[in-house]
Amino acid sequence: MSYRLLVFDWDGTIIDSAATIAECIRDASRELGLEVPDRQRASHVIGLGLHDAMRIAVPGLAAERYPEFVASYRKHFLVRKDAMQLFDGMRPLLEGLSKRHVLAIATGKSRGGLDRDLEFHQLKPLFAASRCADETNPKPHPAMLMEIIEELAVPKGSSLMIGDTSHDLEMARAAGVDALAVTYGAHPEESLRACEPLGCFSSVTQLEEWLRANA
Repeated sequence: MSYRLLVFDWDGTIIDSAATIAECIRDASRELGLEVPDRQRASHVIGLGLHDAMRIAVPGLAAERYPEFVASYRKHFLVRKDAMQLFDGMRPLLEGLSKRHVLAIATGKSRGGLDRDLEFHQLKPLFAASRCADETNPKPHPAMLMEIIEELAVPKGSSLMIGDTSHDLEMARAAGVDALAVTYGAHPEESLRACEPLGCFSSVTQLEEWLRANA
């Protein structure tokens, strides 16, 4: 196998944020007097677009109250955002890969949120392109992945998606793109394996070894 383009998810794949996001969803639910989703349900919606995430995480919330929920979530998230760090080994992995591959990001974050994170962690120069959930159809729709491939003029067969949720893997499947899963993020290993990725890895070190041997 050989891949020219490596497309990474952000939350739960590059940055250790999945648990924090889930807790902020729970905190916002509690603050608004809603039924508080358990951690598994809160984690499951990470990476989805806003409406799908709200429908699953807080099904009792009326659509007209979505902005209220988002404001509460952002308040809790911003308090914690600077404490979230890259996974161990991720920075050198990305720096090394950027010398041999084209790198991109496909994320459920907003454009503003991703740009702030890239600036804070000084990673922006490593990525040739990115797509966010507020710019196109969100995961698991294949649009953001297909738009990245078209923008960078890389064949689908030379592209690889790397993510921590079934939404990432379903997006890749819908786009006809190979995918890898990491199990240290938001979704449990069994749900990732059910999507039949090329590999499932429990650490950045394992991911790096696979990429070195196969990509």
